[in-house]
Amino acid sequence: MKELHGTGVALVTPFSTSGAVDYEGLKNLLDFTAKHVDYWVVMGTTGETATCTAEEKAQILSFCKENNPSNLPIVYGIGGNNTQGVIDTIKHTDLEGVEAILSVSPYYNKPSQAGIIAHFTTIADASPVPVILYNVPGRTGSNMLASTTLTLAKHPNIIGIKEAVGEIAQCEAIAKDKPANFMLISGEDPLTPAMIKLGAVGAISVLANGFPAEFCQSINEGLAGNHEESQRLMDAFEKINPLMYAESNPVGVKEVLRLKDVCGNQVRLPLLPASAKLSEAIEAEML
Repeated sequence: MKELHGTGVALVTPFSTSGAVDYEGLKNLLDFTAKHVDYWVVMGTTGETATCTAEEKAQILSFCKENNPSNLPIVYGIGGNNTQGVIDTIKHTDLEGVEAILSVSPYYNKPSQAGIIAHFTTIADASPVPVILYNVPGRTGSNMLASTTLTLAKHPNIIGIKEAVGEIAQCEAIAKDKPANFMLISGEDPLTPAMIKLGAVGAISVLANGFPAEFCQSINEGLAGNHEESQRLMDAFEKINPLMYAESNPVGVKEVLRLKDVCGNQVRLPLLPASAKLSEAIEAEML
């Protein structure tokens, strides 16, 4: 397996004004990020997976594989709140060329911690590729406790967690007792330098769509042990980062990409493109 350290970019899915997947825009995005990031995350939350069809997801994954001249590792998002449904999706997905799947903690159902453990254990047992857990309580409605993550970290096919809890104490608890080869990955861009100091191996980033060079420089400095410089570089995003989420992700970062002529800012309902007010605020803070 290729190393998944450094910066993984949670790729957006560009859409045309008609609502179809914009493959020209996606090719531009792949070219724009490939020079800097260490791997691609395809069909994560930022990719609007919730409003893409199964056929579109398969086509997008295939397109990313075919337009990968730098041979970057690919992580593919397969998650949900129906355990058997996730397993069925895994079985029907062409995972050749995929290093791992990123699987979000079950949302809406609000399972117990024991239920979360059983969910991911069942998925990891069935998956032909390694599994990276994804904890994002702000979207799922429940938090995977550090003790739950550490229990799952013992599974030989669970290799890491994208931790977006937003609390350093929970990340510290994971870092302290995790197996040496279990990857702690930041899912909160601004917290990444602090998490790297604890032992995180990098980030799966939203900002890296729009600012791949600048974001990766911060991460690389941190991984090299230059923590003050890493934090200084990350601090440059202090004002623009909240704008990425002001009207929900990926509305903000798609507006950045529009302003940089990488792809359009179209999103799928129930999301709407950035308002004029948000667009003006983002443009004023562009790095």
